[in-house]
Amino acid sequence: MTTLKSKLHDDLTAAIKARDELRSSTLRLTLTAIAKEEVAGTEARELSDDEVQKIVAREAKKRREAAEAFDKGGRAEQAERERAEGEVLAGYLPQPLTDDELEALVAEAVAEAAGSGAEGPKAMGAVMKIVNPKVAGRAEGGRVAAMVKKLLAG
Repeated sequence: MTTLKSKLHDDLTAAIKARDELRSSTLRLTLTAIAKEEVAGTEARELSDDEVQKIVAREAKKRREAAEAFDKGGRAEQAERERAEGEVLAGYLPQPLTDDELEALVAEAVAEAAGSGAEGPKAMGAVMKIVNPKVAGRAEGGRVAAMVKKLLAG
């Protein structure tokens, strides 16, 4: 078992013993998503820590989107619950990049792409290909794409 997955299991056990309903239900849903991913496809397999982290990030993103949807629908109580679940999951994710850190990484990737002949708005794909592995899991794709567009335009 991967270290992140075993930490999730240990934390689930602790949350159940502490009767922390929010934390235990959030971790259960996340572990279910991980188990589902492990048996998806033609053959069951053990996920790496990176793959488990991607699933946790995906679950956290679902919570953020659900909270926004509940807010728009005027259901503040459910929105608050989704935000709380998202915060539980955020504890298992790496620290997100600040705008300055992201801009520095993107600027470096733009310079690298320009060195290989890709410039202007048409270089978007080349720059994204360079920058995505560097920011993996620490910044959302939309945020990265917006920064790349901004730096390529300016």
